[in-house]
Amino acid sequence: MLIGFTHLIWAFVFLLNTHTNTSIEVFLIGDSTVSEYPESYYPRMGWGQALESFFQEGKVKVHNKAVSGRSTKSFIDEGLWEKVLNELGEGDYLLIQFGHNDMKSENEHLYAAPFGAYTDNLMTFIKKARAKKAVPVLVTPVYRRRFDDNGLLKNSHGEYPLAMRILAEKKEVPLIDLHKKSFQLFSALGPEKTKDIFLWLQEDEYENYPEGIEDNSHFSKSGAIALSELVAEEMLRLEMPLTIHLKEEVKK
Repeated sequence: MLIGFTHLIWAFVFLLNTHTNTSIEVFLIGDSTVSEYPESYYPRMGWGQALESFFQEGKVKVHNKAVSGRSTKSFIDEGLWEKVLNELGEGDYLLIQFGHNDMKSENEHLYAAPFGAYTDNLMTFIKKARAKKAVPVLVTPVYRRRFDDNGLLKNSHGEYPLAMRILAEKKEVPLIDLHKKSFQLFSALGPEKTKDIFLWLQEDEYENYPEGIEDNSHFSKSGAIALSELVAEEMLRLEMPLTIHLKEEVKK
């Protein structure tokens, strides 16, 4: 059951978007698990690279502003957030997923404590987006491929997902719980099949990785598509107005 405040947001966004002839604008900010990559990195892809393909052509435009290696702190400090904010407009969506790099306590340029700077930085995104009448949506960080000796998936994000969930509830921000959804997917697939989700490649399998690669943080093309589908499912659960433009096969 959605909170009443969120229903009011959706009603506002729906009315705004149905009275314009332009596509719905969705902005993504986050780290390497979300961002786009050039052909020289293929088949490495962030889930944000696949999101627009789940919508009917021309109806939803995804602006992927996520940048590899960034945290909430560095995204603000480097001026990346200011550039996104300048583009945000009334009725636009802003999907926010950070956590992978915020937890790197050894790096003062990245580290943001979960119930300290991380939460404060998320609030900066939320407040400034709302000031422009855009709709912020929090996205919990996606699981890494880390299994214990019993084949059970390990939480590699500490308290960051919890901090985001608490903030979302407290400030009545829609939450896409990708941490939970990816846990369910990866647990069902298990240690071997999740290699297809992540960038695990054999030697000479792809010309961009002639020596092969075993990457437990970043996604292959099929992984990016699978994670993006989870995001679409969460959008449907939240009854976000833009889901009326999802392709019919995605809604089933």
